Amino acid sequence: MNTIQLKQKAIHIRMDLLKLIHQAKMGHTGGSLSNTDILTTLYYRVMKLDPSKPKWQERDLFVPSKGHSVESIWCILADLGYFPKEELATYCQFGTRLIGHPNNKVPGIEMNTGALGHGLAISVGMALAAQKDGRASRVFCLMGDGEQAEGSVWEAAMAGAHYKLDNLIGIVDRNRLQISGSTEDVMGLEPLEDKWSSFGWHVVSIDGNDIGQLVETFEAAPAISGKPTLVMANTVKGKGISFAENAPHWHHHTPSDDELSRALDELSAALVILNAEEKQVNIQ
Repeated sequence: MNTIQLKQKAIHIRMDLLKLIHQAKMGHTGGSLSNTDILTTLYYRVMKLDPSKPKWQERDLFVPSKGHSVESIWCILADLGYFPKEELATYCQFGTRLIGHPNNKVPGIEMNTGALGHGLAISVGMALAAQKDGRASRVFCLMGDGEQAEGSVWEAAMAGAHYKLDNLIGIVDRNRLQISGSTEDVMGLEPLEDKWSSFGWHVVSIDGNDIGQLVETFEAAPAISGKPTLVMANTVKGKGISFAENAPHWHHHTPSDDELSRALDELSAALVILNAEEKQVNIQ
């Protein structure tokens, strides 16, 4: 997909995840909206994947360490054909595979995640295994910024640099909000980029809601041989919905009927603009 198509797809994924959470009356809305551009770029442009062969040995691997923001992942996997779209209607219902955190009984999910601080350590092991096996697989690990307060993240960061895992790309969804407020009020993280650099990682700071920057950054990784990459993706929690952006209570807020309708209207309007932009590009 080109950049405009990726932006269009991200809007559709946002629409789907809002409907999913509204129907289930539960979910982590704000973080799923902030990470949608990251996930759309990875799954539809960057990662080597084959939905018909989810265990293909040469695939790139994705570990969603911030597993609570799973709704965008479920919508993307369904859209790509890892499981039938109709199954989305079972999200968080009794007996479903589509629970509130990633579940590796679902094709396309590598590991059960959600206990914050574990995903990067798992990713280090996966990247080291790929390196020793001589596979060209890259491992992408998406972390939350509140998660950076977990000590296990930094143990894993040390190991990633020690083993020179340049096939490992860590991503911090840096939306600066967590369940109990601002990350800097709950547990100050800054200077976060300097901390990762000091642990031996190549750090790239970008606008994590700018798909053009995401494509350029991910396609260039690994940028430095022998070093893991950390992408500091500066995002907006609740991105795409004006009344949800940077609103802490939208961390796990379920949209009402009225809020869903307003949100879908905003996204539809954004889609109209992108469709017009695409037509103009095609004419030129």
